Amino acid sequence: MAPAADREGYWGPPTSTLEWCEENYAVSYYIAEFSVGLGSWCFHMTLKYEMQLLDELPMIYSCCVFVYCLYECFKYKNTVNYPLLFLLITYSFVVSIVYLNLKEPVFHQIMYGTLVSIIVLRSVYIVLWVYPWLRGLGYTSLTVFLMGFFLWNVDNIFCDKLRALREKMPPVVGAVTQFHAWWHILTGLGSYLHILLSLYTRTLFLKHRPKVKFIFGIWPVLLVEPPKKL
Repeated sequence: MAPAADREGYWGPPTSTLEWCEENYAVSYYIAEFSVGLGSWCFHMTLKYEMQLLDELPMIYSCCVFVYCLYECFKYKNTVNYPLLFLLITYSFVVSIVYLNLKEPVFHQIMYGTLVSIIVLRSVYIVLWVYPWLRGLGYTSLTVFLMGFFLWNVDNIFCDKLRALREKMPPVVGAVTQFHAWWHILTGLGSYLHILLSLYTRTLFLKHRPKVKFIFGIWPVLLVEPPKKL
């Protein structure tokens, strides 16, 4: 976590239960920390508890959507798994209520980690026993996400040393050591690759012809062709 000795900014002292290793208001009087995504941006910019909820609770909700899609990818069209839907909505509701009252970041991290673990187990099952030719995409998604998680921990554990190191570096070089930013980039990319895996699995089951293409040879996208007519 970030040391307490940070300059004050427009939003006043932080009220969030978490604060990261980026130097607060180092670039702008109006922005405590930089980030991506609307909720995450509001949290890092203000370091206010209300904005922290706008960042963290959608992580639970979006993971529940991922779980539903991944566990329903082998169902036919126009079917709804109401028991699973009810379970995930209940999970989201209970986690939200408990977190609003408990205000304990570790609770949120455990609940989020539980959902991620469920997604990983389902993905491993698919690439090992259902569509083994998707192992490359599945393992790449997992590896990139875990790299982000690893750097997130390094940023938390060695924050003081990283800050001291950045003071000796040129600003551009020091920016590369903002490992919390790399967490956002890598977990975002890992999640995107997982979405491709989920879409690939679903469209393949529906007898379409999905293909992963690379825009400019770098960015992967999924192209889906309709089933061949007999």
